[in-house]
Amino acid sequence: MPSWRWLTAAMWWVEHAFGRARADARPEEDTRVRIFLILTVFALVFVSLALGAANAALLAPRGGVGSVNHPNAVVRADVVDRNGALLATNITHYGLYIDPSQVWDRRLAATRIKQALPRVSMAKLNKVMSGDRRLIVLPGLTPQEKVAVHGLALGGVTFEPEDRRVYPLGSSAAHVLGMADTGGEGIAGAELAFNTEIRAAGLLGEDFPLSIDLRVQGVLENELAAAAAENQARGAVGIITDVQTGEVLGMASWPTTDRLNRATSAHYEMGSVFKTFTVAAGLDTGRADMDTLFDASQAFMIGNRRITDFHATNQVLTLEEVYLHSSNIGTSRLAVEMGPTTMRDYFARFGLMDAAPIELHESARPRRPGKWDDSTLASLSFGYGIMITPLQMSAAMGALTNGGRFIPLTLRKGGRPGAQARQVVTPQTSLALLDLMRRNVVRGSGGRAEAAGLRVGGKTGSANKLLNGRYDPSHAVGTFVAVFPADGPVDARRYSILILIDEPQAYPRTGGFVAAPAVGRIADRIAPFLGVERRADPYRTAMGERIPAFEDVGGDGR
Repeated sequence: MPSWRWLTAAMWWVEHAFGRARADARPEEDTRVRIFLILTVFALVFVSLALGAANAALLAPRGGVGSVNHPNAVVRADVVDRNGALLATNITHYGLYIDPSQVWDRRLAATRIKQALPRVSMAKLNKVMSGDRRLIVLPGLTPQEKVAVHGLALGGVTFEPEDRRVYPLGSSAAHVLGMADTGGEGIAGAELAFNTEIRAAGLLGEDFPLSIDLRVQGVLENELAAAAAENQARGAVGIITDVQTGEVLGMASWPTTDRLNRATSAHYEMGSVFKTFTVAAGLDTGRADMDTLFDASQAFMIGNRRITDFHATNQVLTLEEVYLHSSNIGTSRLAVEMGPTTMRDYFARFGLMDAAPIELHESARPRRPGKWDDSTLASLSFGYGIMITPLQMSAAMGALTNGGRFIPLTLRKGGRPGAQARQVVTPQTSLALLDLMRRNVVRGSGGRAEAAGLRVGGKTGSANKLLNGRYDPSHAVGTFVAVFPADGPVDARRYSILILIDEPQAYPRTGGFVAAPAVGRIADRIAPFLGVERRADPYRTAMGERIPAFEDVGGDGR
């Protein structure tokens, strides 16, 4: 109240200053007071405007796309990669509205708007012009388009700002990011999976980081597209993960113009990569060790079904040789010996019986076998009889190469909060598989995935597709699942790479030819980004030159 009294007294003094000046016969003071009063008013107005501008510039929330700058603003944070590189943002566009009651010449106005904005529908313009109320003609005008229409100086034409979600890198990481609708709600991909958190971050003026490394993503997309083109493929999938944290560093589905995310939603029988799971179960249960012998000298008969090897050795093989020669006979014998209870248990442990655990809503459940008889067990042992998604394969391979811990995959930087790792095999089993996968690149079917000094390990997989009740060799899938570096302790930094080529037309169509070379190139290019050091590999020297590549095609499993 004292401040108001002071202001009232001041105004009262100014008001009577003119009267005092006249009474004292000093008109020049009257003029000075009036000038002083006008200058004071202008100064106060100027200062208030300046303070308002300074407040808007310095004290408002961070100007990024998440801040609310107009009534139609979409409160949605920037999405960035793990290093802060921009993946998704908002840009202000404008909705074009027309109130026909304020348009002087409707036909002329429609013609001029069409000339300035060619993409607008003339039918829409005429429909709005013939009405009697204000309606939207076209949403999403760019600032340049708005200027062009505004420059026509037409009555009844107005604009309302609206935020649009944009992806400055175009198709890069498109299947990971998904999309948001015009109302600011995520409808696919990470935009949907993290919708609430992205909006919350936007209100705080913060970015929302994903686990994706844009450098890794770029290499993956580049090499995947090259492999698909080289092999004239129908489609392709690539996934790169950190096996210790479950973070997805790169995920690509080709072609990028296809809305289907093959990594999350497409189902495949993947062939001999499943031999890794069969061998893991045998080692972990103690049913076999690397020196256990399996008779592959002749076909394995289950009833009337005859199981053979694509590259038959016609001899008794150790478990290591079964893996390196990718013997269907050897893994079939092991699976039948372990029985349905053990096989089902280990497939469940590896996450092969449920949808891949990741935030993406698109993650699909597998197509599992209805029965688990001996014939089915044999098929499962070399990757037939069950259709899974590439994400399931990545999650399962991560568990076999990180010390035996099944860790849910995540697109969240730093890993999924509160996620509990499940011990699915012993650390000793994991170490044995890492060694075996490395041997497969040095001596077996994975030689084309080698990258100098990076100690890549992995397994090839090839399968024919079931069409019209028969397995058709002209419609095949070639896969290579790798880990690098494959040496060191089980808790060492380690990364998984999966490449799947869907229906390659080049021959041979096996994983060792169509997918393994891309894996080697990817490992070679991303190693510097991930801090993986190259070094001489005494293991390769000790083992000598690798044996000729034994390619694995399960055929129809007969």
